[in-house]
Amino acid sequence: MSTTNLSSTSTSVSDGYDGIVVVNNYTSKRGGVSLDVTGYTLPNIRAGHVIIKETATGNFKPMPVTAGAYAALPASHTYAGHAVQSVLTSKAMVGVMYHGEINDLVVNAAAGVFDIASIKSALKTALPQMMYTGDNV
Repeated sequence: MSTTNLSSTSTSVSDGYDGIVVVNNYTSKRGGVSLDVTGYTLPNIRAGHVIIKETATGNFKPMPVTAGAYAALPASHTYAGHAVQSVLTSKAMVGVMYHGEINDLVVNAAAGVFDIASIKSALKTALPQMMYTGDNV
């Protein structure tokens, strides 16, 4: 099970885009989760980032990225939802929304969120209560 060290000063990574990316959060995992960030090399995890769950361990993880885009879903993992807020990777504790609305047109240039176009169909199947509607920023 992933754990997070809570013993340092607080830092915010929000730049105001969290509320633009996560438009409506109707239902999320109670209490949030600590993410297993093994192999995730970016300095932060942004609101709206796809969160996956490893079926064997139950660990939640940020969806892997490569070359500025989401990588393929790793074997033995499922889509769990989207990060509700932006956090530092070193403090990887997030709310995981699985019923709500994501502004999927806010991508890299504006908010640092990765484009879901390549996995959108799979996300809609795995997370049928999520809505992907967009506004260009």
